[in-house]
Amino acid sequence: MALSNNTRGALLMALAMAGFTCNDALTKTLAADLPAGQMMLVRGAIMTCLLVVIAGQMGALRQLRTLLQPMVFLRVGCESLATIAFLSALGQLPLANISAILQSLPLATTLGAALIFREPVGWYRWGAIIVGFCGILLIVRPGAEGFTTASLLMLVSVCGAAGRDLATKRVRAGTPSIGVTLATASGAVLVGSFMLVPTGGWQPMSGNALAVLAIAALLLVVAHQSIVLAMRTADEISFIAPLRYTSLLWAVSIGVLAFGEQVDPLMALGALVVIASGLYTFYREKKRKLPRPVAQEPTPTSSAL
Repeated sequence: MALSNNTRGALLMALAMAGFTCNDALTKTLAADLPAGQMMLVRGAIMTCLLVVIAGQMGALRQLRTLLQPMVFLRVGCESLATIAFLSALGQLPLANISAILQSLPLATTLGAALIFREPVGWYRWGAIIVGFCGILLIVRPGAEGFTTASLLMLVSVCGAAGRDLATKRVRAGTPSIGVTLATASGAVLVGSFMLVPTGGWQPMSGNALAVLAIAALLLVVAHQSIVLAMRTADEISFIAPLRYTSLLWAVSIGVLAFGEQVDPLMALGALVVIASGLYTFYREKKRKLPRPVAQEPTPTSSAL
């Protein structure tokens, strides 16, 4: 049986989350030794080389002119902002906490779709967004002891990622998806070059570090291509957005097994609140689109004369 557009989009979104989270774990191993700008530059350069080869094999290089459109440039800019903020925070927070904050992305995307694209959002879903924001407060814990610059950077990363996803949905039909991913990787090289000096300058790299970034780049190629296809394949953003929550399962497992991290109770509670809010938003969206039963007219009855 053929899969629907929404189902294909959901599967692609789940694959993208696995790729992103595994990339995050690999990159985190280098965060203490390499500046964010350098990691962004090197990883982006490897991604660009891989994507040029893939795009060439697919014949997409002949269609690069189609990338000259505002939504592609906006996507690249939002992705660059999200990446810079993310890499800057990566070495300062546990992987599970980072992923927990990222779980607010579906809510941010729903909010952006309502404010920017005028997609209808009822009071129930607005309530879910507010509750989800409260869950984020439990995770980042604003205050003298709990809130950190890294938490703020992660919130900036979420805003950038939401802008990226919304821009992806508005990329013109006919634009090759591999080209959109190539533009994103090329943008990472350019932005990484500008950020190299401000984030600490070039540091010596071992062969092992280069290999880790190469594997991370390959995972990002898969993840970015999957998310581009997911956003462009699915009929509704709200349908595939909840699949982002699978990244938390990957992050907690890798954090505990590979980094020896402990799951903080407040972080876990906040993550559950955010996920519950997002799933409720998804539920309301599905309920809103269900066809309403047609009211039947009462059957006339005869009366005795």
